[in-house]
Amino acid sequence: MRPILLLVIMGLGGGCGGSGSPAKQDAPSSPSDGAPDTPAASNFSFFITSSGIPNGGDFRRTAADADGLAGADEFCRTKAAAAVPASANRQWRAYLSTTTVNAKDRIGTGPWFNHNGVMIAASVAALHDPASNLINKANGLDETGAMVPGKNDNPNQHDILTGSTTAGISSGNNCSNWTSSAATGTTAQVGHFDRIGGGTDPMSWNAAHATNGCSAAAFVTTGGRGSIYCFAAD
Repeated sequence: MRPILLLVIMGLGGGCGGSGSPAKQDAPSSPSDGAPDTPAASNFSFFITSSGIPNGGDFRRTAADADGLAGADEFCRTKAAAAVPASANRQWRAYLSTTTVNAKDRIGTGPWFNHNGVMIAASVAALHDPASNLINKANGLDETGAMVPGKNDNPNQHDILTGSTTAGISSGNNCSNWTSSAATGTTAQVGHFDRIGGGTDPMSWNAAHATNGCSAAAFVTTGGRGSIYCFAAD
């Protein structure tokens, strides 16, 4: 009886892994889990929006708007104001091109700094020079200072809408001047903020490839969420 009793006691003490109690596992982390504790730098003037909009590539405020630029600018301002109230009165501009407007001409002259005070570019020329532009996985933060999910994260959301070429001018590929949320038939040019991935120019922050459509769902299929770049033009 004693050997049998000993075996029963030993059986009660172990699981499949041979341990009396399962090891504590840390919760999975995400690059965008919450906002950092540090306040925004006083020179905060650049961010990637932490989300897109429900209408995908249609940024118009009303159906009467000729394009979506003013609505996209307001989207930037709203995001900035909610995260950093002191920045609410800045002249926030979306880095978006239409057939008649170039993104590079909308955003002021620089320099621009992310939430943590890191300069991402000193000027418009530096912004469009791959050797000088510091938008990347570490510095391409959202309005709260959180990291944006990139190529090696799950989900991958590194596609950022621009409608632009590498030079910051119109590519002609812009969700019908940011008025369309169609799933097919129209597309937009996007960049990879983390400078990695697929497409015709995978290392380009503003002109990596085109989306599959202009609906919010279509943006997801190529690795995006409808986010845009926002710059303070003042």
